[in-house]
Amino acid sequence: MGKGGSLSEGVIKNIIISYTYVAIWIFLSFTVIVYNKYILDKKMYGWPFPITLTMIHMSFCSTLAFLLIKVFKFVEPVSMSRDTYLRSVVPIGALYSLSLWLSNSAYIYLSVSFIQMLKALMPVAVYSIGVLFKKEGFKSETMINMLSISFGVAIAAYGEARFDVWGVILQLGAVAFEATRLVMIQILLTSKGITLNPITSLYYVAPCCLAFLFIPWIVVEFPILRDTSSFYFDYLIFGTNSFCAFALNLAVFLLVGKTSALTMNVAGVVKDWLLIAFSWSVIKDTVTPINLFGYGIAFLGVAYYNHAKLQALKAKDAQKTTQQVDEESGRLLEEREGNEGGRKNEPQD
Repeated sequence: MGKGGSLSEGVIKNIIISYTYVAIWIFLSFTVIVYNKYILDKKMYGWPFPITLTMIHMSFCSTLAFLLIKVFKFVEPVSMSRDTYLRSVVPIGALYSLSLWLSNSAYIYLSVSFIQMLKALMPVAVYSIGVLFKKEGFKSETMINMLSISFGVAIAAYGEARFDVWGVILQLGAVAFEATRLVMIQILLTSKGITLNPITSLYYVAPCCLAFLFIPWIVVEFPILRDTSSFYFDYLIFGTNSFCAFALNLAVFLLVGKTSALTMNVAGVVKDWLLIAFSWSVIKDTVTPINLFGYGIAFLGVAYYNHAKLQALKAKDAQKTTQQVDEESGRLLEEREGNEGGRKNEPQD
């Protein structure tokens, strides 16, 4: 603190930098979501091929990640054996490909605002799958919170003007696969001491996603694209869209690295409200009072969940600090007793 209780220049600078990273992440995440909606929605750009779009993203991200790691040496590659890649990265890549495919497909059928409301179920899915795989302990209080989030989303769905069953199934499937992927990262990678930042993650995972997406693409979308004589590859649209997707991964890397994953979760709530407002005011999606009431309940549940996680992290850090102090005090006591014992054993003159 400076004179008169004002913040020091260093603290102010750190606050400005942190909020800048948050703003960049919100802007890029916002841009990618709206851009994908624009491309895939039949009433906008009118190119309803979510698998192809996801494959374009993965091809672009794989190429850039390879250049940044192998050519420009911007990031050091993670040491990984072939067995670890096959047992850990390949399952994660499969789950990621399914999550991206289904989430992009949902934009064809649902509004941007309603998709953001359904995404509020992510903590519910992560916690439930964590309990199933014994990575999370079952707590009645947490489960009640999860049920309140689910109840809020159910009310929002009930009030949705453009409710589409198939679209909801796709988005819920995307949430389930993404939650499973996050838990699998903990089980298959983190437990082995392997951490991947977004660039190394794309370097290892994106080619794997591309391979998995190729199978449904050949069956579902390739025949249609082949028979569409009017199709041409719009380099400006798909190039800028893919670049935004890659930039978003870099923004995640910067945001989590300079702040915390919890900060990103809180920023994500702000982004969701902005997207709902944008969807209603600019895209002219219908947002009903029941929508907002239900999402408000879910929002409070998610906010409480983030608050509980923050308190748990603080308690864990405090316990670790106390343990370190106790260990240091124990060592000092042993050294003192050893010194006193040495003096007692010294021969007397």
